[in-house]
Amino acid sequence: MLKINNLSKSFDNIEVLNIPQLNVKSGELVGIVGNNGAGKTTLFRLCLDLLKAEKGSVSIENQDVSQSETWKNITGSFIDERFLIDFLTPQEYFSFIGNIYNLTEMETNDHLADFEKFMSDEILGQKKKYIEKFSKGNKQKIGIVGAMLMRPKLLILDEPFNFLDPSSQIEMKNLLQKYNREFGVTILLSSHNIQYVADICSRIIILERGCIFRDVDSITESTKQELENYFNK
Repeated sequence: MLKINNLSKSFDNIEVLNIPQLNVKSGELVGIVGNNGAGKTTLFRLCLDLLKAEKGSVSIENQDVSQSETWKNITGSFIDERFLIDFLTPQEYFSFIGNIYNLTEMETNDHLADFEKFMSDEILGQKKKYIEKFSKGNKQKIGIVGAMLMRPKLLILDEPFNFLDPSSQIEMKNLLQKYNREFGVTILLSSHNIQYVADICSRIIILERGCIFRDVDSITESTKQELENYFNK
């Protein structure tokens, strides 16, 4: 699904990311973890062609993201609230997303039904409230729903549990598991919430100073303990 080859990125002549090789298979639910500055967001922005690499490549379904646009038809993503359109209401925003992916109004509403509990009346019940007026937590929800709305083959989320209250974090975890299990969505997410990552991910990658420190594809109790020890050192 996603392949990285000799990927490198620098800022002000300081290398912040160096990944010789990384392959994410179709249907995997992969958690990227690491302390602040580890390179998680930089990696995601390179995967989405939002940054240009010094060298190397990222491919989604064998399409180089810097050379093609077709991968965008199967990829959903949310990095931060800059992905939103502040002067739209949530319903207008979701309709806009639906139109981009050629969903009918009925299909868009049908897909939105999956998120009713997650959004509650705080979002869809506010029919005249623009996105810019919502709290950070609700903006986070709107962005995540927009990314998942067309049921992408590949979903990339940066810190999806950020700004969410405990109930919404649990619902977010359930939604990710559902979309991975029922729709076969390949999911790549970063998070500081080690417990949730260990609970839902089939594979965990630890980034340290822009490099892959550990790549674990079997999540066990000892793995969870290893993660706790790593971040408590």
